[in-house]
Amino acid sequence: MSLKDTLKSDLTTAMKARDEVTVSTLRMVLSAITNAEVAGDEAVTLDDAQVTAVLQAEAKKRAEAAQIYADAGRAEAAAKERGESAIIEKYLPAAMSDDDLNAIVGEEVAKAASSGATGGKAMGLVVKAVRERAGSSADGGRIAAAVKAALG
Repeated sequence: MSLKDTLKSDLTTAMKARDEVTVSTLRMVLSAITNAEVAGDEAVTLDDAQVTAVLQAEAKKRAEAAQIYADAGRAEAAAKERGESAIIEKYLPAAMSDDDLNAIVGEEVAKAASSGATGGKAMGLVVKAVRERAGSSADGGRIAAAVKAALG
């Protein structure tokens, strides 16, 4: 069963259970997936990796909105966004631990140094290599921060 099919099935279950927060969140996520499928010149069907990327983008939007609401003193709206984010995160792969991420960064920094790239020049090269190895289990911001710390 694909990730999109799982989302649809869970939407049906949430509707039967009358779980309004889950229903609205899953509808929003499925809408974002559909929008991604029809964007561009011709419609495509997203595979699980592409659906995961859409889910990550939606979770990031919710986290940013929650922070903005919290900064503005709107605790109720921030809690709603955090709740939606928690629902979305159930469908995302587990996040890579900091130790695992730092180990990959260390290996890639050593590879870059052996090929002659050091300091700021190696940043793009190392970030790209780490993203390929970490996949969707590490956020781009975390990767960039870890690489910057390792190179700096």
